Amino acid sequence: MLVLTVAIALGLLPLVPVFGATTLIAPVVAGLLVGVIVALLSARLRWGAAVTTAAALAAYLLVGPAVAMPDATVLRVLPRPQSLLDLLAGAVTSWKQVLTLDPELGATGVVLVAPFVLALVASLAALSLALRASRRTGALAAAVPVVVLVVSVLLGTKVTVVPVVAGVAMVLGLVTWASWRVGTFAPRRVASLAVVAVVVGALGAVTGPWVVDQRPRFVLRDEIVPPFDPAAQASPLSAFRKFVKDWDETDLLTVRGLPEGALVRIATMDAYDGVVWDVAGAEAAEGSGTFRRVGSDVDTQTRRGEIATVEMQVDHLPFVWLPTVGWTRQITFTNPDLRSELRYNEATGTAAMVDTLPDGLTWTAEVVVPPVPDADALESAEGGSVVLPELQRVPDEIAAAASDFAGNASRASLIADALAQTLHDEGWFSHGLTAQGQAASLSGHGADRMVSLLSTMVGDGEQYASAMALMARERGLPARVVLGFRPDGASDEVTFTGADIQAWVEINYAGYGWVPYFPTPDESRTPEQSTAEEPAAADPQLRQPPPPPQQPVTAPDDDTEQPQTDDNQDVSEDSQLWAIVGRVALVGGVPLVLLLGPPLLVGLLKRRRRGRRRRAEEPLRRVVGGWDELLDEATDLRRDLPEQATRRELAVALAGSFGSRASGSPHGGRRAVGIGGPVATLAVRADAAVFGGAEPNDAEVESYWRQVDDAVSAMRSAVPRRVRWRSRWSVASLRRRPRGRPD
Repeated sequence: MLVLTVAIALGLLPLVPVFGATTLIAPVVAGLLVGVIVALLSARLRWGAAVTTAAALAAYLLVGPAVAMPDATVLRVLPRPQSLLDLLAGAVTSWKQVLTLDPELGATGVVLVAPFVLALVASLAALSLALRASRRTGALAAAVPVVVLVVSVLLGTKVTVVPVVAGVAMVLGLVTWASWRVGTFAPRRVASLAVVAVVVGALGAVTGPWVVDQRPRFVLRDEIVPPFDPAAQASPLSAFRKFVKDWDETDLLTVRGLPEGALVRIATMDAYDGVVWDVAGAEAAEGSGTFRRVGSDVDTQTRRGEIATVEMQVDHLPFVWLPTVGWTRQITFTNPDLRSELRYNEATGTAAMVDTLPDGLTWTAEVVVPPVPDADALESAEGGSVVLPELQRVPDEIAAAASDFAGNASRASLIADALAQTLHDEGWFSHGLTAQGQAASLSGHGADRMVSLLSTMVGDGEQYASAMALMARERGLPARVVLGFRPDGASDEVTFTGADIQAWVEINYAGYGWVPYFPTPDESRTPEQSTAEEPAAADPQLRQPPPPPQQPVTAPDDDTEQPQTDDNQDVSEDSQLWAIVGRVALVGGVPLVLLLGPPLLVGLLKRRRRGRRRRAEEPLRRVVGGWDELLDEATDLRRDLPEQATRRELAVALAGSFGSRASGSPHGGRRAVGIGGPVATLAVRADAAVFGGAEPNDAEVESYWRQVDDAVSAMRSAVPRRVRWRSRWSVASLRRRPRGRPD
């Protein structure tokens, strides 16, 4: 009971990062105790399967609400009728929620039902099998904790909990218990098993990440596509002019408790197809398109910044994008039923609802507002290594303008500053509201509109943010476009209208994360109508041929040479392939040597010993060697021989040992027919060769060895198959040999 219960608890350790240690303790401990108690009662009272299942179900309904759904009980103990129904449904539905909600889940809904059911069923199955089955069949209960471990890993995350220590402890406990259960336990083997388990576990922990080139472990939750697909939504940036024209005086969003300098984010876009900037589809695992359901808390352990509590109320935002501030740690809706509609993207800090945001939607968010590094801090920073969707159909004019605007800047921050500053200082602002006296300016941010912007330099945040992001990407910087609101200053409460909408650019820096840039000219910088209609392409700066492209922004150790030819790329790919094969062969060979090396070494030593005996120079030594070979085989077959005995006495002992063990053996051995006669003949012939005075000839020696082989085959056929296999790698005959062999 102790070994199996502890092993199941170790198998549940991968669930700790999913639920949190303090949250997981109650359902796991309760599930183990309920399973143990029901299994003990069932075994003692000899219940059938139906009665045992009914008792387990009753205990599940009695204990489950208090440990798996404490918020749905009276005084956190007494179950309610609805909680019992939710508990029954949770046994089926909780697994899906565990996989589709982002850790840590806490005690959200019925998610704790999954570990409670897993612990209860596993402990009940393992102990029932161990207590009620035969010794050999009951040892199969050791497989139950292994199954629990596999299920826990599939439900878990990329974060592990002391995997080496837990794995070694589980292997030692289960293998030792199973061997004791079937009657083959030997204390001296525990140390050997411990050494092998520790070496293999440590080797895997140290070399595993190197072999797979730091690839993350497989997690089932990462393979499940959430039901919310942002690709089905229109580009948030394409609605920029709708904010300005239709909602310029409409209250859209009210925010309370917004920290100074914090930005309100509506949507983040990192994919460009030549027509619009958009939120990447759900297939972009590291981009803006992976939205998941979240539990009671969002994992923000790696985020640094000011922690604040912000209250938001939607006055009128008729789309799915839920405004956020910084990195969200926790969201609490006034209407708790809406929580199931929430989806969150950890890579961008944006959120969405499955359906359109209803007017009057109110929630409180605990957020982390990251600090914005100054220019001095970013001076030596390199562009980050984040993976973004590849740009499509970007006009050539973007690359030429990026070279012009960046000038001689070589560092990442200097390039970003130059792009933002040039657009801000040399551009003109206009929403294109000609009826209000503004200069003509088309909406949109497709490839043609980007070329038009570079010619006229007239537009608003939609065009300038898009242009800067494209130019930054052309210069090798990871950039994306953000749509949201930027308050003028600190205020306890601020209400945003459509006129407050803004778009900006975020660039990722190694060690600093995403840093915002605002390339849009001030709204006061408006051109005259005649000036706006004149193409700015007459500017000699833009009409001059672009200078040679600057070297891409790379780390000092990166290769900055020109791209290689296809042949060289093929060679490089082949080299990488062979490097991976070499790694796998090297690291995979070490465990094979550790596991297979000792048995192979034992086999080689025995083969060498037999060869030396059979090929000895003196015929007499070959005969004596044949007798010794017979005794060593008996020793490896786990037969105790007298230390001081003549050959004939040893022959009698061998005949009695194999004959008695074979007769009616419960271990599956067959009676050794004629063992006593051949062994006695070998003893007599060996004594005759030693004491007879006549040197045996080669024919007699070969005949003697044939009789030895026949006797050995007879002895091996008299023992169970597992003993025969074990004898091949036994070192008993190598450590000692029976004494008392007369010369």
